[in-house]
Amino acid sequence: MIKLVLSDLDDTLIRNGLPHATQRALDAIHAMLDVGVRFGPVSGRIPRAMGWMFDNDAACYATGALSNGQMIYLDGELVHVERLDGPELNRVAEVLSRIPKASLVVYDVEASSEEDAGYFVSPDQAHMEECMKTFPHIKRSAKNLPKPTYVKANVWCAGSREHLTEVRDMLREEFPSMDFVFPSPKAPLIDISPAGWNKGTAAHFLAKQMGIGIDEVATFGDSENDLSMIETIPNSVAVANASDEVLGAARWRIGTSESDAVADALFQIADAAATKSMPAFMNDHTRWEDTL
Repeated sequence: MIKLVLSDLDDTLIRNGLPHATQRALDAIHAMLDVGVRFGPVSGRIPRAMGWMFDNDAACYATGALSNGQMIYLDGELVHVERLDGPELNRVAEVLSRIPKASLVVYDVEASSEEDAGYFVSPDQAHMEECMKTFPHIKRSAKNLPKPTYVKANVWCAGSREHLTEVRDMLREEFPSMDFVFPSPKAPLIDISPAGWNKGTAAHFLAKQMGIGIDEVATFGDSENDLSMIETIPNSVAVANASDEVLGAARWRIGTSESDAVADALFQIADAAATKSMPAFMNDHTRWEDTL
């Protein structure tokens, strides 16, 4: 049976444009919690965002792996943190300052509000000003990072998907100490994490902390930054709107984020756990069917 469910949020559990998870999704999470199945968001977002994403229902995010798995929580306790090297991030900012409308964005996970958390980093003031015009919701900037380590960082880059892919590949070659992946098939973003630490690593870490087998974990995702957990967790699930890579790697496929398919799947997991069995959609006879 499934004992831990880990789900990406944006365009997986929560459809793009919604203010937070639907009431049906929240009810499904509580149905699992009521029968002893833990649920956790596995997201590139910082902890402060969880309040609004779950309509301030803290039970829904007491366990999880945030900032792409760099901050791991179990039953409300922060049990592990992976950090990015500050000097290396400054080097990333320097490289990006030579690319029009591209910049490093670092997030302060302890900021007083989510609006104050993110800021552009670039040694070039004019470059930062141009980036702030392109992404006006980020209103702070800095010429360099003074701290030795940081938890959350992204690359923002305007332009075509092909251009974003070229920037990602260049950064991968230039900075082998860090991983660079897309958090969304659509957003002009590249996530940064320490090399070898990702959502998949966090999923394995949580399973070990809970003393359960990897086959007792289910993961849901849609994007490149979900691949590490989709590829390494046997009961991996892709929503139908996922990228081709995720659809190809997942063991199971369900309906779209827009149809709240993850909520339907969570209800099935809760029902199955009550009888110590596997949910109906995790059935070899229905593999690759959009059953939900």
